[in-house]
Amino acid sequence: MPRLYGIQYLRAVAALAVVVYHATDRTGSRFTVGAAGVDIFFVISGFVMWTLAETRPTTPLRFYRDRTLRIAPLYWLVTMVMVAGALAGLFPRVRLTLDHVLASLLFIPHRSPSNGELWPLLVQGWTLNLEMFFYLIFGLVLLLPRSRRFTALAGALLILVAAGLVLVPSDPVLFTYTRPIMLEFLCGAALGRLWLTRRLPGRFFGGAAVLAASAGFAWLAVYPGMIHEFLFGLFAVLLVTGVLTLEKGGAVRRFPLLNYLGDSSYSIYLWHALAVSVVFKLAAMLAFSQFATAAAATLAGTLLGVLSYEILEKPLMALTKGRRPASSAARPASAEAAS
Repeated sequence: MPRLYGIQYLRAVAALAVVVYHATDRTGSRFTVGAAGVDIFFVISGFVMWTLAETRPTTPLRFYRDRTLRIAPLYWLVTMVMVAGALAGLFPRVRLTLDHVLASLLFIPHRSPSNGELWPLLVQGWTLNLEMFFYLIFGLVLLLPRSRRFTALAGALLILVAAGLVLVPSDPVLFTYTRPIMLEFLCGAALGRLWLTRRLPGRFFGGAAVLAASAGFAWLAVYPGMIHEFLFGLFAVLLVTGVLTLEKGGAVRRFPLLNYLGDSSYSIYLWHALAVSVVFKLAAMLAFSQFATAAAATLAGTLLGVLSYEILEKPLMALTKGRRPASSAARPASAEAAS
């Protein structure tokens, strides 16, 4: 399956949106709508997992192995950097406990001893808890005949969300895995089915969908009081649908920088908060303006992520796949590159 540049660009946009969200978090001008980058990632994840499973048949065990090797090593490394920094006193607000650290490393939702939130030690890792749970369900679905997989996946996720809405669980694990946000993975998988069966609408719909989603996000940026998880998911699904439709119609061209940032998006997502924290500390000492602080934090977070991609993520991927590192331009053009 050829590389989908539209998906790459959306990954870049999603990662940068999250960086800006955190970069403006303590400046008094929060870019709250940037948090929707997570919703875009979830829709993309459902799409990529479905298309990969359908075009590259695999077993559940191999699927679990591949996804764990892709996601876990870099996340564990960043988490241990957080542990080391907390022990060295670099993060005075972080309170370490063994159970929280272990839960963070094992992708188990756990209340943070620092603030009581359902966050792992690396705050943005809460999304990986959901991601890994989706992989768990998806791997089990692979045991079924192809004709029954989507029905089973939809049934499992819908039952979980319905149970959450009815029972409103307070347990961290049950609360996390019954959130409506889980349906964004299902929407992505549905888009994967439409893509593979060539049933996506035409280019006109694609352009209209992208414009509508962009207008929706702009509206939420102007009126952050209207932000709701449902709207984030709705606009994220609309945006990914529109981009895929334009891609199908041949309207998406290659832009090397956005393509590269899409490749780097996972590293950017994991590492940016560390750089943002350092910039905030320096900005306070140097009396930077709010705009300068946010701009510097955004740039530093992105650059640290790109650096991690080059010196850590690419070698780790090469190591787990048993091959030598390759440049971004020389990597195979495949759907897996968008995962």
